[in-house]
Parts: sequence; structure tokens; C-alpha cells
Amino acid sequence: MSVVISGLSEDQQKQLYSLLGHVRLHLLYKASVHGFTAAAFHGCCDKQGATVIVAYNAARFVFGAYTSKDYTQCGEDIKDEAAFLYSISAEGNKPLRVAGISGQCAFTDGATGPNYGALLFLHEDGPAVQSKPGTGFHFQAAAMHGGDLALTEFEVYRVEGLGDLLAKPWRNIQWTAERKQQLMNSILNYKSCIKTVNQARVLLVGPVGAGKSSFFNSINSAFRGNMTSQAIAGTAGTSVTTQFRTYTIKAGKGGGAVPLILCDTMGLEENADAGLDIEDLVNIHKGHIKDRYQFSPSAPLPDSAPGYKKHVTLNDKIHCVVYVVDTCKVSLLTQKMLDKFATIRKKTNQLGIPQILLMTKVEEACPLVAEDLKNVYRSVYIQRKARQLSESLGIPLTCVLPVKNYSEELDLDQDTDILLFTAVEQMLNYADSFFENLDTEDQEVNDNLELYRSSDHPRPILS
Repeated sequence: MSVVISGLSEDQQKQLYSLLGHVRLHLLYKASVHGFTAAAFHGCCDKQGATVIVAYNAARFVFGAYTSKDYTQCGEDIKDEAAFLYSISAEGNKPLRVAGISGQCAFTDGATGPNYGALLFLHEDGPAVQSKPGTGFHFQAAAMHGGDLALTEFEVYRVEGLGDLLAKPWRNIQWTAERKQQLMNSILNYKSCIKTVNQARVLLVGPVGAGKSSFFNSINSAFRGNMTSQAIAGTAGTSVTTQFRTYTIKAGKGGGAVPLILCDTMGLEENADAGLDIEDLVNIHKGHIKDRYQFSPSAPLPDSAPGYKKHVTLNDKIHCVVYVVDTCKVSLLTQKMLDKFATIRKKTNQLGIPQILLMTKVEEACPLVAEDLKNVYRSVYIQRKARQLSESLGIPLTCVLPVKNYSEELDLDQDTDILLFTAVEQMLNYADSFFENLDTEDQEVNDNLELYRSSDHPRPILS
């Protein structure tokens, strides 16, 4: 599956944002990828709420229309006082904004391309615009599109308001050097309640490009004290990670191991026959998959294969599952992806494994957080996305944690480290919950007395 990328330049984005206000844009439809047809447009854009059309032509105009209403193909004329047409030209310093004619409809909600009267996009199911100034909107054709009605590209974005900052943060975080050191010491001094388990084993699961491998690299960097890139990360349309990998983190260069193993997997994809196989995931949960196992897109690993580990102990099993989701794409999670998450959640729950959800790329999702990471728990938008993920995936809000991965930085940042360490501390707490919920007697029998509590719990004697 190709990665769908916006055609807007940085300057064009700024000018468009100046018209739309404090919002975030989600690319829904790109004609060069989905097709220059009305059917393709409606398939991607119907019932998406407020949207903005971005049309491109060879005369270097970017122009289109904004509406706060849904496209539904109801066949009626839609009134929308918030609707407007706009144009951004290569020569202009300021975008043109054209409000609708009073009393007239904004657009006709039919089965054609978006029809704003004065501008009909995807005219005759092709890369063209029909221009009729005076129908719904008044403008000069030269100023709107330069007289060039052939489209080189056509995009539609969902427009989502970001809101402002909360008066009080919805979680209290201490953004101090002392707190960072306290978190680091807490992690380094962690000991599980099972004497023979020295490292909590945490599995990262999420869609392609969500930032699983980048999260490991970020944690590794924070503990090492410098930027690292041990796990392969990227932005391809298919999973960059093709193997099951287990990563140990070192506290400083040449230092001892942090009591945490992060396990990375192939990314999830919508289709049942693509991405990480659910049965492979269950085998990972149970400890049957060996490090560096190469995932097969055609079939899960059979128990007779060389990569299958038949005899496992508690050290091989997953103690906490962490779902990783790109905050920028929360609203774009398809029903197929949500169904896949639900299947994984059900199987993970059956095994009694606690689960956490990480919201990555919060700084890309909200400009207020990009300005100052300390705004992450004051951002109305981030709080809204956290609640949306909690509801759609069935994960309690207390288990949803925003984080920022290192992506373009050359130096470490205290605030970024505090969010990362906070997430790791929660993973260790949840791993403890897994250990405490074990049926100790059965576990000890199954593992031939390898496991016993690190407290004064007596070791059993088998008769």
C-alpha cells in the first residue's frame, strides 16, 4: 500500500491554516492515488464532517472550498454559512477568501464531484473543474484559478478543531530534572515479584508506521545518554520491521542491562492476509517465537518449524502488551483496523496479559504541544484523542499514555525523557500485575519449579 502524502508546501499549509484557524488537517483523499472520479471522492469523503478541498493546476494555483457540513449524496442543496471558496497563488502573499452569496446554498450534495455552483470539481469524472462565477459565490476567474481548469492533483482533508489549553492539566506531571532522575532510578532498581524473572518482557504492537521501533530507539537513547538507532525504523507504507526482535536496553555505554526487554513485531495492516498474523502474535504472547524469527505473510509459524520454541518458561512469555498508535491518525483508523485490535485485545485478555496504549507523535498532532511538550496534558486536542482511543479500543483512559519519540533531534531533551520514562514505569507496574495474577502453584508445576515468589513464599515440594 502506497503512503499517501499531502501535496501542500509548508507555505501553502500556513496560508490555508490562516483561513481555517486553529485546526488539524487529515488527508482523506488524493485523486492521483484513489482516482479522479466522483465515486472515489465519495468513497473517501462522505460523512467525514468538516472538510476542505485542495485543487492544484499547472498555473501554480492551489484553490478549493471549505464546508462544515457532511457530504452524504442526499441530492439536496446544502446551506452552510461557514462555507467559503479560497485561492492561493504562487505570486500572492495572502490567500483569497470568497464567502457565499447571502441566501444561496453552499453546495449541491449529489453523486457528482463536489459541486459548489461556481466551482464543480471532478467535472465529468475527470481531472477538471467547471467554473461558473456568480452561482453561489462571486469571484474573478483569473484570481481564483488563473483560467486553468485542468487539475494536476486534487485532495480533500478533514478539518478538526484543536481547541485551546485546559486551565488545569488532566494529569499532573513534574517536569524537573529531579523527577527524571527519580523515574530512571525507579526503573533501574525494578525487581519483579518472581525471583527468577529479572527482566519484564514487554511487546510493542501497532499499525505500520505508528512508531514502535522508534519508541525502542528513544528509550534506548534516553538510557544511553546519546542518540541511538539499534532498531530499524522508517516511514514506508509496509512494515519496516519484518522480524520478531527482542531488545535489551543498557544503562549508559557499556553499562548494565535495564530490567526490561522490549519486543518489536511486524506492523499491523488492515487486510487479514497482510502484516502481523494474529496466530503469530498469540505464539509471541506464549513465548514460542524465537528472536529474529522472520515473519511470513503467507502463514503463521507452525510448531514444527525451527523458529518455534516448544519448551518455554515465564521468562519467555510476554508480561505486558503495549499498543502503539500514531496520534495524527486516530481519526483515520478504519473499522477493519479497529476489528483487528479487538481480536488482539480479546486473545490478550484471555491470556491475562495487562495492556497499555501509547499515543506517539503528539508533537505532530498538536501545534501547542510542538511549541512546548509540557502542554501535552493541557491540550484539549490530545485529551480528546486519548478519550477517542480509549472508547474505540476498549482500553481504560488510565492506560493511555502520550509520548514523544526522538525523530529529528541530535540531543536529548528532559521533557521528552520524562514522558518516555513515565511510560516505562507504567509498563513495569503492569508487568507486576501480570506476575501477581499468576496461579503460582500451577506455574511452578508447569515450569518444573523454576518459578517462585521472591518474598517469603516457600518453594513447593512435589510428591
